[in-house]
Amino acid sequence: MDGTVVLEASGLAKRFGHVQAVNGVSFTIAPGETYGLLGPNGSGKTTTISMICGLLKPDEGTVTVGGQAMTTATLEPKRMIGLVPQDLAIYPDLTARENLRFFGRLYGLGGTELESRITEVLRVIGLADRANDRSGTYSGGMKRRLNIGIGLIHGPTLLVLDEPTVGVDPQSRNAILESVEQLAGAGIAVLYTTHYMEEAERLCDRVGIIDGGEVRAEGTQQELVKLVGEAERIKVEGSGDLSGAAARARGVAGVSDASVSPEGVSVLAADAAGVLPAVLSELAAGGMSVSSVVVEKPDLETVFLHLTGKALRD
Repeated sequence: MDGTVVLEASGLAKRFGHVQAVNGVSFTIAPGETYGLLGPNGSGKTTTISMICGLLKPDEGTVTVGGQAMTTATLEPKRMIGLVPQDLAIYPDLTARENLRFFGRLYGLGGTELESRITEVLRVIGLADRANDRSGTYSGGMKRRLNIGIGLIHGPTLLVLDEPTVGVDPQSRNAILESVEQLAGAGIAVLYTTHYMEEAERLCDRVGIIDGGEVRAEGTQQELVKLVGEAERIKVEGSGDLSGAAARARGVAGVSDASVSPEGVSVLAADAAGVLPAVLSELAAGGMSVSSVVVEKPDLETVFLHLTGKALRD
């Protein structure tokens, strides 16, 4: 196995009738890296995951996990994957401990090894204190965390999380995100699909923006922002001679544009923090009385809007 790559997906494509669900998707994930597939519902995320996990045969393209080719018939690469699907895969009449023991045995674990894994997984997902309660009595967020635990029980090399926080409360959502951060820190490669921009920004080392079954762009958040060339925006609220103030601000070195906005003046610059003192000085000299200042940095929402022409939607 190449120690630098856990997952390699190359040229994946899948058509359902007249619908091209996935078209030429390629990316890699390294050990300890969290790779995010960011896109709206219907963008091809789940179909891509199904092909990566060997649940669906691609029309074109290949997948390798741990250097081994993945097909719908192969077993070894599948054993390296912990899949956490959107739909809950737990038995409500069993406790968390019993659920983990059952799925652990399906992976061939037993004895002290299995019991040790159960204890560790319960700690990671934050359910040690409810381990002996029936999972059917859990909140939605707790069930989601147990769902993740089942994907972890066999010690996978690659953890695949398909929209793991859908429909959970903010507290449980934060607990899930903390667990994912801990797992990546422990060296597990994580493939994380989401349509929540803030999750991708918090968790992912690299992001692939997928829409219409195609990866429109990929890279770190900084690389993606640089790709679309978005400047930082200084939004200055206030009153007075706004046109005169904007004209003065346009003369500041490093400012690419300054215009009158409904609230005051909007200034674009590559380095907002660096030019801010000079901008405020010129705005005041131009006759503007400033009441508030907000600096907005370009984010993945900006990139997604630029690449797809639409805001990320549920």
